Parts: sequence; structure tokens; C-alpha cells
Amino acid sequence: MSFKDPKNIDELVWTRNIGIMAHIDAGKTTTTERILYYTGRNYKVGEVHEGSATMDWMEQEQERGITITSAATMCFWNDHRINIIDTPGHVDFTIEVERSLRVLDGAIAVFDGVNGVEPQSETVWRQADKYKVPRICLVNKMDRVGADFDMSVNSLREKLGADSIAIQIPIGAEESFRGVVDLVKMKAIVWDGDSIDASFETTEIPDDLKGEAASRRVELLEKLAETNDLLMEKYLEGENLSEEEIKLALREAVLSQTLFPVLCGSAFKNKGVQPLLDAVVDYLPSPLEVPPVVGEAPDDAAKSIKCETDFEAPVVALAFKIKSDSFAGTLTYVRVYSGVLVAGKAVLNSSSSRKERVGKLVKMHADHREEVNELKAGDIGAAIGLKWTTTGHTLCDIKNPVLLEPIGFPEPVISVAIEAKSTADQSKLNEGLGKLGQEDPSFTVREDSETGQMLISGMGELHLEILLDRLKREFKVQVNQGKPQVSYRECIKSSARGDGKFIRQASGQGQYGHVVVEIEPQKSGLGNEVVEALSDESSIPKEFIAPALQGMRDALENGVLAGYQVMNAKVKLIGGSFNEQDSSEVAFKIAGSMAVKEALQQASPQLMEPIAKLEVTTPEEFVGAVIGDLNGRRGKVNSMNSRGNVQIINALIPIAEIFGYATELRSLTQGRASFAMEVSHFDEVPSKIQRGILVKLGRIVE
Repeated sequence: MSFKDPKNIDELVWTRNIGIMAHIDAGKTTTTERILYYTGRNYKVGEVHEGSATMDWMEQEQERGITITSAATMCFWNDHRINIIDTPGHVDFTIEVERSLRVLDGAIAVFDGVNGVEPQSETVWRQADKYKVPRICLVNKMDRVGADFDMSVNSLREKLGADSIAIQIPIGAEESFRGVVDLVKMKAIVWDGDSIDASFETTEIPDDLKGEAASRRVELLEKLAETNDLLMEKYLEGENLSEEEIKLALREAVLSQTLFPVLCGSAFKNKGVQPLLDAVVDYLPSPLEVPPVVGEAPDDAAKSIKCETDFEAPVVALAFKIKSDSFAGTLTYVRVYSGVLVAGKAVLNSSSSRKERVGKLVKMHADHREEVNELKAGDIGAAIGLKWTTTGHTLCDIKNPVLLEPIGFPEPVISVAIEAKSTADQSKLNEGLGKLGQEDPSFTVREDSETGQMLISGMGELHLEILLDRLKREFKVQVNQGKPQVSYRECIKSSARGDGKFIRQASGQGQYGHVVVEIEPQKSGLGNEVVEALSDESSIPKEFIAPALQGMRDALENGVLAGYQVMNAKVKLIGGSFNEQDSSEVAFKIAGSMAVKEALQQASPQLMEPIAKLEVTTPEEFVGAVIGDLNGRRGKVNSMNSRGNVQIINALIPIAEIFGYATELRSLTQGRASFAMEVSHFDEVPSKIQRGILVKLGRIVE
């Protein structure tokens, strides 16, 4: 990597961009609060259960004790600058994790020491795999009754397929947890109490743990030797390995994602946080140590452009989050990959092909801002004053355009019908929904073509509840809302042809458009594809092809079965005809839509419903009642495992059957069971239930 100014390297080597990710209630925000306190960023520690956590600054977060939106901050440890993003754990806010991991260089994965890997742990782990983010792991809550470090480490291997390796072991467990053994240094770190300012000392390993520590260190060295030829040679020859050699080999293994080191602690009891910070510095990458992001030329997708982490290269940045702000208007969170983003300077938004002027630049500490003149390669901050930029857009140098891969968004699965309580509130409602949709791409607003109702859609009941609460508080809008309903999809099961002919003859100019299409099902996950496949290009003039394709796309937004969006269909424009006098773009757009509608009718349309992966934790005596209830909800139990004195039931269940499940589960188990869920996939609705849905919607009459 070429740097004209060696200070570039110094500055970036001492930088870490990390995220903290986990299942809900594993202790992410508590861990972040302790990090901010021990790094001197905060002088008072905030607590989630008291509603005073720095990173949970939204009113809704403080009231519920959960993280809803990812928050960014910056702190310093051992002369290193650490940019941190604290992400939500609840499945409804998975978009926040997705877009954060897209711009981070490394992550801390936090696990509950009692439960190990939980459902949402799997989701965030897969998201980190997708973006190839190096990780270190923290088994938290080692002070809790039932905490089991070995079980947690093993669950990483069994459930995540991660090659996890302990680099610490706990000293004591549950109430007697008081410290850790560092297997790299072969020293014990012991805290003298639970208070936030409790001191700790590095001492010799307690006698009762020396045997276990020695065997665990051998396991660590053997794992490292498998990944490092030089270390393997020294290890086989019986040479002693220095602490620096082990750290270097471990760092290389983390960066290549061949090993995932596991630490332990109790953030709430203020134990293990300082060694975790040391591990962030020692093992997670600087911006220089991750592969350069690769974009493409906006006008030539085949031409790839490597964006080096260099201050003197042309600027390239990705907007990964939009936040409405009552004072600044709109905050656009950006990660700068190359060059320097300068306040007051014009840049190109290559995603929308518009020029933007950067008004101000700030570095964030939760909801507080520190104004800066520039953001350099490797920096995470926010820009004020951008008008045309939204989540996933690329900002770049005007003379050196580059387009980065956008951020993928999950499909909404639950909808609610809403309306303003008064006509005076309607404009405020539209404004509020527009701003919330800009902030959160997993939230959509549409008008039902049949009923004219306004439908808002999101990732779950909690997601929509929070959004409606924000409408009320932030935008002062009172709304009436219906009951939550499932956002179904439609698919096709066979291939078909459609012929759409739009002819209108009125006084003066007529309208003529004729389009022929073929439609066929695609594999799940491929989405919809609309392509031009004309064998005789003279059948439709070039200027009418784009409108015809747009009409075909529009038709897939509302299926013929129940008006739901069509999924996994490939539509080809194969023919048509035109009239020199009467043909128009509008006519061909309508004809394209008509052709697809006809093809959908002939292609065996099928209703699809979202399926959730459910994990229920219940005492043994209630297993029968829980499974019986799941069967009654069309659930399919996949496995059942014991963990201590409870049973873990893993099942798949339609989201349509999950409404009100929390209340029913409490009733069935005397309040002693809990559950976690995440959206898994879409599956066919059984024919009897499909008929009932269509009758309810008035699509068929019994």
C-alpha cells in the first residue's frame, strides 16, 4: 500500500472500527457502557435497567431497556482510537446490525454465559460472515447462576461452526466469579470487588487452576500451530514461544477468520472489561489490515475499482445510516474508505448521479456531536446537509466516480393499517412516515390497491410499535391503527405466457401498445428479474422497451391472487407490436403490466407466508403443553435439547400463528418459560388456509 506521508500509516495503525453484537439481553450495551467508563469517555457509568445508558439515548430504548438503533461513539485505549457501534439484539431491528457490520473492520460477539449461542446470535454471526468481519468473543454474565464457560465455547463450535478457542478461563463461577486466567500470558487477573472502580491485579495462577490452565494453553498453542507454519516448527521442536509470538499468530488467525478467540467476564459486575479492551487492540484489525473495498465504475459494472485506504487517494465513502435530527435536519452516517471527506466541499453521489455539498462533518458520541473539518480514510462520522443521499449510497470524488456495493435490506413481514385521527394530522403523518422510511429501509409504507388503506410494514410487532410511538412523540401525530397482519407474498409454480394489448381510441390521438411476455419461477432467494429478450427488435421500437419493462416490474408489486408482492419470478419481454401513429410510452407501460398479469393468472399462483425460527426455553414439566400448543399453531418441532434443568425446543412456526404467543406461553408455563424468534424464510400456505385467507380478503366467495 503506497503512502506518500508516513503519518498516514501511524494514524491508521492506531485505529480500530468495531461493533458489539449479540442476542437480545446478552449484555452488549452494558459492556459498551463499561468500555466508555474505563477508557475515560464517560465519567459516570450508565445502566440499561435504570434507563441511563449512554448508548441507549432514545426514550423508547430507556423505557424498554433494549437497544433499538445502532449508536456510534469513539474512545481511546492504550493510545489507540476505538470507534464503536453498539447494535441492537432484537430480531426486529436486524437492519441496524446489517448496515453496521457492512462498514466495520472487526466485532466483539457477546454471549450470555448461561445460554451460550441463542437464535439471534446465529443471525448476527451469519451477517458478520457475509461481510467477512473478524471477531473476538466475550462470554458475559459469568456471575449468573448457571453460567457455564465450557458449554458456551462449545456452543460456538456446534451451533455456529466457528473454530472457537479459549484464550481465558474463569476463576470461580456464579457468585464466586472473581477473575480470569490469561492463557497467553499465563497469569491470573483478579478483581477485588464488584464496584465500578474495583482495582485488579495480575498474579500467579491459583494452584487449583494450574492443571487446567496448562492443558488449555496446550490446546491454544496446537490450534495456533495449525494456522502458522513458523509457530508449528517451533512448537514441534519444543521451543518456548514468547507472548509476542503467540499474540502475532493469534492476530493473524483472527484477521483471516480461521480462529475466534473467546474471553470471559461479567460486564455488570465490572470484571473482564479491561482485558477485553486489550484484546480489541491486540487482535482486531486496523483499517489498513482489512482488504481494500472494491467498487465498480458507475457506467461500466464490469470495471472494478479498488479503493485503497490512503488519505491521498480520491475520496470514497458509504452512507450507512440516516437519522432525522430536530436541529441539524438530517444526519448521514458515513464510513470513509479512501481519501478525505472535507466539510464544505462538493462530492458526487454516484448511486443517484447527483452532486452533493457536504455542509458540516461531525464525530458522534451517541446523540452528542463533535464538529470536525474532515473525515479521513478509516473514519466513521456523520455529514450534515446532504439532500439526495440515503442508506447504501456512495459518495465519491466528482472526477473519479466509483460505485460501492449497496446494503441489502430484509423484507418486511408484518403490516398494520393506519390513518391520521384528523385531517389536520394527515400532512404531519405523511412527513413523519417519509422521515422514518428514510431512516429505516426495513420499514415500508404503501397504499392497499383494493381498500385504499395506508399500510405500514416492518420486521415485527415491536418494530411497528416503536415506529408508531415515534410518530406520536417526535412528529406529534395521533393515529388510528388496525390489528397487525402478516405480509404474505405470492409466487408462481409453473411457466406461462402473457399477451397484453392496450388500445384506446378517443377523439384525436389514440393509444396503442402490445407486449408479449414469458414468466417462469426462479429459485428461492434470487428475487424477481425482468429482462428484454426480443428476437425481432423491430417488433417494439427501442424507445418503448424501457416503459414496457417498467410496466412489467410494476405488475410484480401486486400479484393476481391476493394483491401481495410476487417473489422469485423471471419475466422476459419476448415480443409485441406497435402503431406508428398511436403508440406511446404510457401505452407500452400499461401493456407490459397487462401482459404480466395475464401470465401470472396462467402460472399457478401460490400464496407464501413468512416462517419464523422459534426457540422456547421451558422447565421440563411444561414440555408437553408447549409442544401441544406449537402443534396447534402449525408449528414443526425440529429438535429438543436439555440445558441444565430446562429443555430447549427448536421449532419452525408461521408468523401468522405467533401473534399473542408471549401471553399464551406465560399462561401455559406459570410465567417460567421464555422464547426467542427470528424470521427464517417464506413457505407455501396450505391450500385450506389459503382459501380462508382469500375468502376473508373477498377474492373468492364461498
